[in-house]
Amino acid sequence: MPVQVTAIMLGVEDVARSKKFYGEGLGCTIDQDHPGFVSFDLGDGSSSLALYPRQGAAEDAGVSPEGSGFRGVSFHYIVSSSEAVDEVMANAAAAGGEVVKQAAASQWGGYFGYFSDPDGYLWKVASPS
Repeated sequence: MPVQVTAIMLGVEDVARSKKFYGEGLGCTIDQDHPGFVSFDLGDGSSSLALYPRQGAAEDAGVSPEGSGFRGVSFHYIVSSSEAVDEVMANAAAAGGEVVKQAAASQWGGYFGYFSDPDGYLWKVASPS
């Protein structure tokens, strides 16, 4: 069976804070909303995004909840224009995220920047032009 990513789960420190960041700040549509668990429908062709308390997620996997810095993964959001990159970056910052790398033209001809969510998960926002 080929691998298919159907859901991305983030272990977060504060589910309510992250729910507000992704729901109100970035405009993600809530699919399920339970105490200690929230999932978002990101639209056709995309995986769903789920939020779960970091400690519980670590316990579920049988690993330590400690970790900081680059986690070896980033999420990429490809948009149609540099203006859209700037808009997403501004929305993330206004919602409590942190701009990690200001959006700028790249050597390969595109335009991109990075922000982190309130728990430090990295998002790259890029456009081909």
